[in-house]
Amino acid sequence: MTTATATAPGTVTLEAVRRFLHREARLLDDREFEEWLECYHPDAEFWMPAWADDDELTRDPQSEISLIYYPNRGGLQDRVFRIRTDRSSATSLPEPRTGHNITNVEITGESGGSVDVRFNWFTLYYRYQSVDTYFGTSFYRVDFQGPSPLITAKKVVLKNDYVHHVVDIYHV
Repeated sequence: MTTATATAPGTVTLEAVRRFLHREARLLDDREFEEWLECYHPDAEFWMPAWADDDELTRDPQSEISLIYYPNRGGLQDRVFRIRTDRSSATSLPEPRTGHNITNVEITGESGGSVDVRFNWFTLYYRYQSVDTYFGTSFYRVDFQGPSPLITAKKVVLKNDYVHHVVDIYHV
């Protein structure tokens, strides 16, 4: 589903941003991964830094540990392929269920038809008769200039101290 959203610079509304973020979350919850991939520009970087021993986030995905790092959408496409073909220990049967919740959405910058967005989130994750909660803050750059918005950069800060399972794209 594409929505005509091409905008002139300075006209992206907070409501348009929220609609886009909620749609991305719904696609993950509904396991519509192929349509979810369409939310990403081909050159979009997806990065979830790790917490270093000094309680600071790692700063460079090229030289430090990351929980997830894909330099472009191709990495996400490969991840979806593995999920769909059961080539992932993180997604073996039974399939997990998730519920994404988004709060405190802010537009923190705008340039051309692209906006920088910051928001808090938590995801409820059900599998093996157990519910886990993941929470954090995300920072997106979203291009609203085309026929539908596209994420051009995504940084996810996972704030859990302990996770019970391998963290995957559908947790965040």
